[in-house]
Amino acid sequence: MLTLGQTPLIPVVSKVPTIILGMGALFGFPEQSDVPSIAVMVSSRRWPLISTYGASGRTHFDQVIEAYKFLDEKWNPKDCGYCCTKNHHTSFFQQGSPNNMLHGITIDNKVCHPKNNDFYHGNHAGMIGITRQTHYHVLLDQAGLSADDLQDFVHSLSYMYQRSITAIFVVPPICYAHLAASQLGTIYED
Repeated sequence: MLTLGQTPLIPVVSKVPTIILGMGALFGFPEQSDVPSIAVMVSSRRWPLISTYGASGRTHFDQVIEAYKFLDEKWNPKDCGYCCTKNHHTSFFQQGSPNNMLHGITIDNKVCHPKNNDFYHGNHAGMIGITRQTHYHVLLDQAGLSADDLQDFVHSLSYMYQRSITAIFVVPPICYAHLAASQLGTIYED
C-alpha cells in the first residue's frame, strides 16, 4: 500500500472522520434484455485508511445511522454529494497547441455552468491520445467546502488507486464501483 494511503494526508478529509462512497452502474445493451442493470456502491472501510474500499451490492444506510446514534445520540454527520461524468465528449488542449492539457489542471470557468458548482479536472497525464477530463458536479455540500478545497481533494484522491502509481482520470471509488459492476456483469453473462 502506498505510504500516502497509510497516513491521513488527503486535504479536507484528514481533519475529520470521513467515509467515502463511490457508486457505479452497468447497463445491458438493448439486445440483452435478459441481463439486468447492475448498481454497485463501494465505501472506504477504515479511517484514516480511506484508500481501502469494500464493495456491496446492497446498502443499509439507515442501519449505519442507527448504529452511530446508539454510540452517540448527538452524532449529526455533514453530507456531501458529488456526481462525476467520465464519458463525455469534451476535450481541452493547450492554447495554440495540439498538445494535451497538463495533468492536474482544473477548469472551473468559461465552459462550466454559470450558477451550478461544477468543474472539469484532468487528473492523469495522458501518455497516448487525449487526456480525459472528468466533469464533476456538486449536488450537496453540507460541509461547506470551498471550490479550491474540493478540487484539491479530488486531485489528491485520484492518486489513491491501488492499481496505479500515478493519478487516474476519475476518483478511485468510482473505478472500484465500476470494476465491481463489471465483475457482476460477467457472472450474469455466464
